[in-house]
Amino acid sequence: MGASLAVATQAPIRVLQSLRPQVDDNPYVKQVVTAVSRHADVSWFSWRTALFGRYDVLHVHWPEFLLRAPERSRLLQYALFLALIARTTLSRRPVVRTLHNLEPHEGASRVERFLLELLDRRTRVWIRLNPVTAERAPQTVTILHGHYRDWFAQLDVPESVPGRLLYFGLIRPYKGVETLLDSFLRMDPEAAPGAELHIVGHASTDALRRHIVEACNLDPRIGARLSYVDDATLATEIGQAELVVLPFRRMLNSGSLLLALSLNRPVLVPRNEANEALAEEVGPGWVYMYDGDLDRDTLIGALWQVRNVQRAPMPDFSRREWADAGARHYRAYLAAIRGEPVED
Repeated sequence: MGASLAVATQAPIRVLQSLRPQVDDNPYVKQVVTAVSRHADVSWFSWRTALFGRYDVLHVHWPEFLLRAPERSRLLQYALFLALIARTTLSRRPVVRTLHNLEPHEGASRVERFLLELLDRRTRVWIRLNPVTAERAPQTVTILHGHYRDWFAQLDVPESVPGRLLYFGLIRPYKGVETLLDSFLRMDPEAAPGAELHIVGHASTDALRRHIVEACNLDPRIGARLSYVDDATLATEIGQAELVVLPFRRMLNSGSLLLALSLNRPVLVPRNEANEALAEEVGPGWVYMYDGDLDRDTLIGALWQVRNVQRAPMPDFSRREWADAGARHYRAYLAAIRGEPVED
């Protein structure tokens, strides 16, 4: 290992996060940077820093975001990405990668897949956010996705409104919002008195937006706020929900799920191994799961369970404190720099 890296580990290590602070960023982004900053010098991403700046380790989140650009500048973006691979290789700067998802949500072109595979080969430590994601070579460490209690601690969270169902977050095709709307439209008001559905978030396509607007026009029980909202508004919307519904067709690590639980609201999600592990971790009565496709009977049954299954005052997040997450990230960086196993 080069002498420069050995020296770097004696002083605070310098970490370049592949993240840019933006108004609409998920709070996870800023919380992980704050947690890591207690142990290391952290820089937000820019291409200038990535290609010419000083850092000891590159921590990559959602690598496809480094490739996405308007068509007229896509070739330039690919060239910058290749240059980043070359820079980390020649300077022997290790890559640490958080596995937020196994595949890019919007898919990837053949060229993008090739470039992402190059980055995968450079990755020295993989961070998985749950205990069920398959491990990857050369080594994988588990750092559970932290909660959002501290982030929203200063905001008012109102009492829940009986019968209020809520979907919130970016509305993408794979998130199943159309299925949720169609299932709710089939709910007889007599079978679920007082039930109503709120949809809150930015629709990623015009087709999704039209589908939601049409559903609102068809049924006065459905309301929508189709835009990004600030934290105070989000806390109000989640607080008023009796049940949050996240009918994702693909679900691995959902920040929305953990955010709803952080504000002490039960959530309905599809059954999979990751959600089963989370349900067991946080305690009974918080995570409800369904098999197959979401339908009206599932929604009615989930509302009944929320009202009749006993649960603790709040979910158990003792394994998801940010102080622990920051220390675990730091140990992962040190292991990547030194080429050693991660200390637990």
